[in-house]
Amino acid sequence: MKDFDDFIDLVVAEGARLYRDFAWRRTSDPYAVLVSEVMLQQTQTSRVERYFEAWMEKFPVLDALAAASVHDVLEAWQGLGYNRRALALKRAVDEVCEKHGGILPANTQELTALPSIGAATAAGVLSFAHDQFAVYLETNVRAVLLHEFYPAEDGVSDRELKELLSQINERTEAREISAKSWNYALLDYGAHLKKTHPNPSRRSKHHTRQSPYEGSRRQKRARLLEAILASPGQSTENLAELYSYDLDLTKSILTDLAQEGFINKNGKLWTV
Repeated sequence: MKDFDDFIDLVVAEGARLYRDFAWRRTSDPYAVLVSEVMLQQTQTSRVERYFEAWMEKFPVLDALAAASVHDVLEAWQGLGYNRRALALKRAVDEVCEKHGGILPANTQELTALPSIGAATAAGVLSFAHDQFAVYLETNVRAVLLHEFYPAEDGVSDRELKELLSQINERTEAREISAKSWNYALLDYGAHLKKTHPNPSRRSKHHTRQSPYEGSRRQKRARLLEAILASPGQSTENLAELYSYDLDLTKSILTDLAQEGFINKNGKLWTV
């Protein structure tokens, strides 16, 4: 296994060389960091850049998002993809206002108790808002660990990577390297590796290839939601005709969207 100090030196050097400047890296506001972490899930930084600042202008503080309507939240998210994330973020800040006085918790247990906030998102908030070491295992970090410690192995589990990262964090912290700068370095080095090598994350036990978006149910969900946001009060039949979708499929998708809290039915008409 690679020596931890050699690994840390490598990542620090590569992180400095490859550093990427983003708006969310210029703040330590826990709410802004949470927004960026949720936006960055399964989404490239180039796309998030176009949305993050606009989002923060519209909902500059946690209370503003909590007070916003679901319609306004989903409308602001349109085009970023994976609309469930917008609802999850809204529900999380609602609970922060209800149970934590509008102040985002600063510990893993309370953060992960919030709706849809997982361990990696919580670790990102702790690292980038509070400069606390936590096991921040996301796709770029995973790529670094697989490339450097498991160059010829397949099926490496996240459990094994988390244990390894915890040990590395202890050594990194002992060397008085900040959690924030350390994780930025891991992210930037990992992004570089994924561009210059066959994606190391493919050797993760948990790697799955995403199905094509074009023509998928996910695309149809997004289109139907977008249509309702743009013009609330449309019938199932009108929505099916709008995109030439099968009527039964349209009913099924709209029912799912309603059950998940995206839309509501008023008589025969769909609204947000």
